[in-house]
Amino acid sequence: MPPIQDIPQEGRHIFIVSDATGKTCELVVKAALTQFETSQAVLHRIQYVRNEAQVHKVIEEAKKMRGIVVYTLVSPQLRKAMLHGGRRKAVPTIDILGPVLTRLTDLLEISPLAIPGLFRDLNEAYYRRIECIDFTVKHDDGLRPDDLPQADVVLVGVSRTSKTPISIYLSYRGYKVANLPIVLGIKPPAQLFAIDPNKIVGLTIHHQRLQAIRRARARRLVSAELSSYVDLEEIRKELDYSHSIFRQNRWQVIDVTSKSIEESATEIMELLGGR
Repeated sequence: MPPIQDIPQEGRHIFIVSDATGKTCELVVKAALTQFETSQAVLHRIQYVRNEAQVHKVIEEAKKMRGIVVYTLVSPQLRKAMLHGGRRKAVPTIDILGPVLTRLTDLLEISPLAIPGLFRDLNEAYYRRIECIDFTVKHDDGLRPDDLPQADVVLVGVSRTSKTPISIYLSYRGYKVANLPIVLGIKPPAQLFAIDPNKIVGLTIHHQRLQAIRRARARRLVSAELSSYVDLEEIRKELDYSHSIFRQNRWQVIDVTSKSIEESATEIMELLGGR
């Protein structure tokens, strides 16, 4: 909070007080103020209020400015201190979070954790997940190989080894994932061999299972020439080629033959150390 002499005197002063960043409280106040066309409120955000001494200081500052205190505090003790302090000093206070917590406690029949900043942590986790999903979609099937160093994990394997669905699942779990196809007789891009090999995972599958999967796809693509794509001998060659690359580079490998997408993704997370 700036020194009292530096705070402008025009308008009504609203002190936004929080035990975390105060962004949630500020959003609520600003949303409410839009309903007052002639409002000239001056907002002061006070963050990380964690003890009663800080509460009393806010009350004193608000009294000097004839201000209003709007607060989101998860601690019952601090909410009580703010309420009683405001009453003693004739400072209007508005508790944004307390009534909601009290009502939810009654309805859910459990007590709140009273840990400051949890919403911020959840919000950051949400945006991290969105970032991971966006990265994964943009780096599907060998796209943007120059960005491979930014990936948390890189999946490689022949066509129809579930690279894309596993990648998407992992992105929802907070991983930036890239995946690249292994094509018979074609060397993977050089960028793949320049990154940390510990974050590369090869996907393999039993040749007969892969043939069945490819045949099912071929039936949906009747206009395409896919005879070699579903030929068992060609499939064996593709898998042997991918295995030779995995062995030469000592990449970790998982077999997806009898596994669901979730099971394969879980195994990959375990290989990566359960991050």
